[in-house]
Amino acid sequence: MLADVLARPLKDLRISVTDRCNFRCTYCMPFNEYPWMERNELLTYEEILRLVGMFVRLGVEKIRITGGEPLVRKRLDVLVSGLASLEGIRDLSLTTNGALLAKQAEALHEAGLKRINVSLDTLDPEKFKRISQRGELASVLEGLRAAQSCGLYPIKINAVIERGVNDDEIVPLAEFARARGFAIRYIEYMDAGNANHWRLEKVVTKREILAALSARFGLREARRADSSTPAVSYEFADGGGEVGVIASVTEPFCRDCDRARLTSDGRLVTCLFSAKGHDLKSLLRSGARDSELSELIARLWGQRSDRYSEERFVSPQRGVGYEPSRAPKLEMIVLGG
Repeated sequence: MLADVLARPLKDLRISVTDRCNFRCTYCMPFNEYPWMERNELLTYEEILRLVGMFVRLGVEKIRITGGEPLVRKRLDVLVSGLASLEGIRDLSLTTNGALLAKQAEALHEAGLKRINVSLDTLDPEKFKRISQRGELASVLEGLRAAQSCGLYPIKINAVIERGVNDDEIVPLAEFARARGFAIRYIEYMDAGNANHWRLEKVVTKREILAALSARFGLREARRADSSTPAVSYEFADGGGEVGVIASVTEPFCRDCDRARLTSDGRLVTCLFSAKGHDLKSLLRSGARDSELSELIARLWGQRSDRYSEERFVSPQRGVGYEPSRAPKLEMIVLGG
């Protein structure tokens, strides 16, 4: 089995299909203008499928399609169909902001997509506009209804909780998800990328999130089927559904991370907080054989020692101040979630 220097296998691949997005969320990519990739810089669907085939042969079992916003890429169902047909993939999912989902959910489901994660940080239309800077809450809610109607399951809501922005909506978001049969995952506000000007004091911790939920509903920790999943799962005590918390800041899970990322312009990235990636596209387009590319991927993963979140976590405990601007990273718009 392929493993890195910390004995972590390569099991999960996140594929960004575009760096473009129809939102400008303040915690992700707040720029009005950005040096977007030219179309010919993006991997074609055929190139993505060829590379994914190599990753699968190296041990990847789970695929997640991301962006930017993946639904702005035309005919995404064509890629989904190709991925769904690859033998060895046991989980195929999509992360989206949901704004374009209503028109595409059925085609994606028919192509072979089983489940989705939809970002939803607030139920307040005006606050939604402030956070997304461009989006409308109504379009996301319509997308969720369409996804449910066509049979996508499970549907998970992802909510990034930021102090002073939407920390008053932890319970309302849970009530919304419970009433509609959605799972919900709360995400600690992370210093992914550099554009969001992250500060530690803006983080609402896992402990605070669970305290708010427990006071309203009561929770019990669910059994973890897979230690590599980023969310720690809980169940509402009354049986009213599932809730998860991704605590990358206060409870780093680097030691169990089995995820690689393929950017839309063909770079292999081995950590969400990486400053750069490894160019696979140039080799792909220069005529490299599959065996050569596979050997490169295996070598890069074998050299992997990333544990950024752990290092961020221990810095203050060692009396070392943590300054995120001193650790430049690829923007989330490039990497996806």
